[in-house]
Formats: sequence, C-alpha cells, structure tokens
Amino acid sequence: MNPAPAIPAQGQTETRPKLLYLVTEDWYFCSHRIAHARAARDAGFEVVVAAHVNDQKVNDSPVYGETAATQIRAEGFRLVPLALDRSGRNPLHELAAIAELVRLYARERPDLTQHVALKPALYGSIAARLTGVPAYVNSIAGLGYVFVSRDFLAYLLRPFIRFALRLLLNHKRGHVIVQNPDDREALEIAGIARPGHITLIPGSGVDTETFTPSPPPPTNKDSPPLAVLASRMLWDKGVGELVAAARILKEKGVALRVALIGDPDPANPASIPRQTLEEWQREGAVEWWGQRSGMAEILKTAHIAVLPSYREGLPLSLLEAASCARPLIASNVPGCREIVRHGKNGLLVPARDSEALATALSQLAQDPQLREKMGGEARRLVEERFARPLITAQTVALYKTLAGQAPA
Repeated sequence: MNPAPAIPAQGQTETRPKLLYLVTEDWYFCSHRIAHARAARDAGFEVVVAAHVNDQKVNDSPVYGETAATQIRAEGFRLVPLALDRSGRNPLHELAAIAELVRLYARERPDLTQHVALKPALYGSIAARLTGVPAYVNSIAGLGYVFVSRDFLAYLLRPFIRFALRLLLNHKRGHVIVQNPDDREALEIAGIARPGHITLIPGSGVDTETFTPSPPPPTNKDSPPLAVLASRMLWDKGVGELVAAARILKEKGVALRVALIGDPDPANPASIPRQTLEEWQREGAVEWWGQRSGMAEILKTAHIAVLPSYREGLPLSLLEAASCARPLIASNVPGCREIVRHGKNGLLVPARDSEALATALSQLAQDPQLREKMGGEARRLVEERFARPLITAQTVALYKTLAGQAPA
C-alpha cells in the first residue's frame, strides 16, 4: 500500500512525539487506558484520543457523575469524536468509518498510534498503513465474541477475521500487545504477529491505593456472605451459568447472596436482554444491581468475587477484587487463570459448568478462614505483578522504543 500524502496537523509540536489512541468508546478509554495516557503525557508525549463519544458516566471518575469526555479533556488530552460503531455491520458504513480514520491519521500525523480492541486494530491498521504512520500498536485484550461464541454469526466471521488480522497486523511497522500467554501463543501460531513484534503486558494495572484491603462485613444467619460479579451483562461472561449456580445453592439451602453488577451492552451480540435480568431479579436467586459507581466501596461489602467467563484478556474486575483482598472464583480459561491460582488465592472451575461453579461458591461461602487466607494471597499477587505503576512503566517503555526514543 502506498502512503497517502499527509496533511499538516493543526498545532502539532516539533519536539513532542504524538501518541494517538483509537478506542471504540470514550468510557472504555477512561476505565482501561487513561492511566497509561497520563504516564505517556508525563513522559513527554502529546496525547490525542479518538473515540465514539456518548453521555455515559464514568464509574470511578474523580468527580461523581462526570462523563468520560469531560474526564478525558480535564486530563489535557485532545478528544476527537468518531462515528465508529463497534457493532456496525453495514458495509457502506464500515467503509465510511475507515475513510474517516484515514483522514484523521493524515491530518494528525501521529508518531505512534495505539488501537484498542478488535475493530480499531483492523481499521486503525489500514489507516496507519495508508498514511505512513511510523509505528502502530494493536492491543488485543482477549480474543472476544468472534473467537469464543458458539453462535452461527461468530462461526461465519471467524475465518475472515483471522485472515484480516494476518494481513493487517503482521507488518514491519505494526506491534501487538497481548495480556496473557495463551493469546500470545494463539496469535503466533496463526501468524498474526511477527516474531519480535508481540509483547505481553498483563492488563491495564490496578490502583492498589484505591482498591485497598479491608475486613469483610461479619456474617450470620440474617446476613449471609455476598458474592459479586462485576462486568457487562454478557452471556460470554458466564452470567447465565452463575444464575444457574445460584439456583442450585438456593435449592440446597446454602446461605449466599449473589449480586450481578453491571448493565447490558446492546452493541455486543452477546448482551443479555434487560428483561431477562429483571426476571432473574424477581425470581430471587440473584440480585441485579445494574451499573454502579465506586467499586472500591462495593468490594468492601463483598466476601467473594466471581467471573465464570468463557475467555478474557486480563479481567480488571478480578484484579480490583484481588487488590481488596477478596478471594476469587473464575473459569479455568485464558486471562482468568493468570490471576486466579487454584487453591491459593481462589478457585478455578471449568467454563460453562454451573454445577462446578456452585460447588466452588458453596466451599467459600461456608469457610470464612479459607476466604481470609485466599484474600491475603490475592492482594500479594496484585502487589507483585499487577500494580498499576508496574504496568504503566512497561507500557511507556514500549511507547518510547516504538517512537524511536530510549526507554528511561
């Protein structure tokens, strides 16, 4: 592909390298990437964020009720609204989205771009190659719906997505960040990333000063332990299996509250209908709390964190719970097993297995000493491997290398 002629960017500095983040949603940037962007800014990068902008509030923003766009601009980052639709499938609309990115990259002339998630990786790589961006990073945070879903649409899309990833990501100017060893191996075997062009950085990092250990509330006959699942309400997060496990425990008389924290995501094909969640709430086996702010405070009220997902990159919800010294229960799948060490800081169960999940929940619900021991181990692991300063340092070092600077 021949690079398109670049148009000088307005206000571009000559001395500061420009880093452009391409993200599907502004709220996702705030929850998973804003700490990296701060570190890049402090290391001398000019930061631009290109994303779809909506009015969604940020759960843990410094100002309660603040929108993601407001928080991004408050950090001093320039925000470029995009029409990119992460669930769009209309070919004409998708071509228009790619054309919009080509114009953006030609205008901004970034030294480095980071494309976060699958569609930005594909479309951003096209734009980067057409406009001659010197280096671009594709962050694959778990292989997602197309690779883990069993529905017919995902089955049809899978070979085309694999081919597109090989074509677009395997390039001399491209680099790939993965969050767990399984994803790295899968991408290498598929020929999607060149040798030496793939880096494992375990997640986004967790703020250990916000998510701090605290004693869980006392339990008794009237106040049973609380297990929480914090995620978008998607089938492939294992929400259906958790509801089935909660029913099993209720039938057996095991005292345990199970709370689902999060909203449906209509843009995701695996989204659970709101009506289904409301029916589960009325049934009484689980509680659906919806989207909540202040997860650090919520985790103080919990005794167990659970995520029976089908596949993950490196789930932030488990890291935050571990940082609060809560024991973990998760599926034995890529991403989750990097955080949960079976028998040490939590329990691993087979994916899509409600009976095994119910057994694990019952074990921790009835053993407060084991919960305390595993919670302490969970906090230790976060401090040693997943604390935010460790992760941001690795990320910024990669940025500097790709932008032609010597890492500090």
